Amino acid sequence: MRKHLLSLTFLLFCLSLFAQNPKREFRGAWIQCVNGQYLNKTPQQIQDMLSSQLDALQKAGINAILFQVRAEGDALYRSNYEPWSRYLTGQQGTAPSTNWDPLAWMVTQCHSRNMECHAWINPYRAKTKGTTLMASNHYAIKHPERVFQYGDLLIFNPALPENRTFTCMVVEDILQNYDVDGIHIDDYFYPYPVAGVEMPDQQNFQQDPRGFEDINDWRRDNVNLLIQDLHNIVRATKPWCKFGVSPFGIYRNSPTGENCKEGSATKGTQNYDDLYADIVLWTKKGWVDYNIPQVYWNIGTKVADYEVLLNWWNDYCGQRPLYIGQDVERTVKEADPNNPNSHQMFAKYNLQRSLPNIQGSCQWYAAACVNNPGNYRTVLEQQYHSTPALQPLMPWIDSKAPGKPRKVSKARYAADGTVLTWEEPKAKKEMDKAILYVIYKFAKGEKMNLNSSANIIGITSNTTFNAGNSPSGTTYVITALDRLHNESKPVKIK
Repeated sequence: MRKHLLSLTFLLFCLSLFAQNPKREFRGAWIQCVNGQYLNKTPQQIQDMLSSQLDALQKAGINAILFQVRAEGDALYRSNYEPWSRYLTGQQGTAPSTNWDPLAWMVTQCHSRNMECHAWINPYRAKTKGTTLMASNHYAIKHPERVFQYGDLLIFNPALPENRTFTCMVVEDILQNYDVDGIHIDDYFYPYPVAGVEMPDQQNFQQDPRGFEDINDWRRDNVNLLIQDLHNIVRATKPWCKFGVSPFGIYRNSPTGENCKEGSATKGTQNYDDLYADIVLWTKKGWVDYNIPQVYWNIGTKVADYEVLLNWWNDYCGQRPLYIGQDVERTVKEADPNNPNSHQMFAKYNLQRSLPNIQGSCQWYAAACVNNPGNYRTVLEQQYHSTPALQPLMPWIDSKAPGKPRKVSKARYAADGTVLTWEEPKAKKEMDKAILYVIYKFAKGEKMNLNSSANIIGITSNTTFNAGNSPSGTTYVITALDRLHNESKPVKIK
């Protein structure tokens, strides 16, 4: 079986040399804390582990990291409001043994590798099952009347305006103190249903129904209000920062049994009816800048078929950039129904790339991708991410391109290649500044196609670039990118 997979990988790699990878594509990976990967390690050991992961992910073409910094009303950064996370140090409220700030460190590490860094928070979870001791400054300890117990969880009551305000204060704190590129929330809105357990919010509904007669509509509106508030605080505090969500992979189950506007041909837990998260509404209203539905099932899964779900999300939720959450380990455990000699990665990616509203993917989870089961990371590196990619455009945030690079020098030769130099373009506002530069290379007589990722030989934050070997007649083109990856006019060097 392994020999067949390796042979197929090599064949597809050869074929990929003739294929066109998109020039713009989100290629993310989630780095979570709740798997316990930091526990019983010193800060230096954690940094070494994460550095190794980031190096492997960079080589595999990953251009964005979603870094978990708030799992249960706690912090993996120096918060002004919440205690240090037990997932970092083993005990909630205990700081790292050195003066280490994981989020500040991660932002620097990502940017040095030309990756975006999105701070990933959970807005509703106050305590999980494994937390036995809470810090005295935890919000739930200071305000026990603002949380409720549901199963093994303690939840910030979504009905209370005070909780929405506090969550926005947490986000504002992150944005004001860290150079993050995005704020990211996961799929835990109202808690996942527990059989036989009622949501203890009926009294809140009776006291303030806000005109709603159905408690389910009222609960959805509670979440809607938070999403609006988070969107607004992000725009007001750091206008270029992106606000994204990774919902559970099913919006609603179709009432007709076939994909339709109301839902997909699935039979699983639903965002709309079970978690009270109306993703479609948020997209239509422009309250989120991107969606990453967690489509973790495989092709052919009866309850939730990957192909059925991708088509549904593409058809009914494409008003904002749509990326697909990929389960690395599950993908390589099952064979492609149409090709029993291969696991499902190839079929999934080919389907994803064929749908017009899907502009990328995100790997669940980073360490799994690094571990390379079924050659998953190798295939990303050699095929699907074999050329660099810019981020998808978000013109509703900013559509103005930066100025082009200035004082571009003629190529000069060094012992190890041709060195290109230039100066940063002038800019009056932060959103107009150039933060990255794209270098294209064209052979003598080759048509200069800046829409092809195959011609990109580098993306750098520096104003100098070693282009390697340069045969006579080679032309280089340099462009500048701002924070939203709007691209400047090109400058040529021969």
